[in-house]
Amino acid sequence: MSYRVTFVCTGNICRSPMAEWVLRHHVDEEGLDVEVDSSGTGNWHVGDAADDRTTAALERAGYRSAHIARQFESGWFGRYDLILALDEGHLRALRSMAPDEEARGKVRLLREFDPDAAGDLDVPDPYYGGRADFDLVLDQVEAAMPGLLEEIRTAAKGG
Repeated sequence: MSYRVTFVCTGNICRSPMAEWVLRHHVDEEGLDVEVDSSGTGNWHVGDAADDRTTAALERAGYRSAHIARQFESGWFGRYDLILALDEGHLRALRSMAPDEEARGKVRLLREFDPDAAGDLDVPDPYYGGRADFDLVLDQVEAAMPGLLEEIRTAAKGG
């Protein structure tokens, strides 16, 4: 059975789809059996494509992208092995939705996997910013990938 990872941000049009497609790229390159998707804590953008600036940042870095926004639902905790919040607000929202301690334990911050991230583990919301803000998000997502991939490899082997 595939290992299942989801990323969660606010509206599911900027940060979480960016993280989704970066991880998809890496697991495909390594041939890992991992299902990756994303969603948002809110419903403002359900049915929308990813923000054009997200798509542009991904394309500049050589990643593919195709996305339709959706909202995370409390019944989904059983679907995933790892639920990655993009900031503390998402972490709190997801943990408050979790039906039990096991589900709460699946929720982590993406930047926990970046050994160079110090103090503030939030990936900033680039929505009201420009190209540099989206590029910063991509840099932070990419910095977390080696640690995240190691976590996935370890978990997929059973510990």
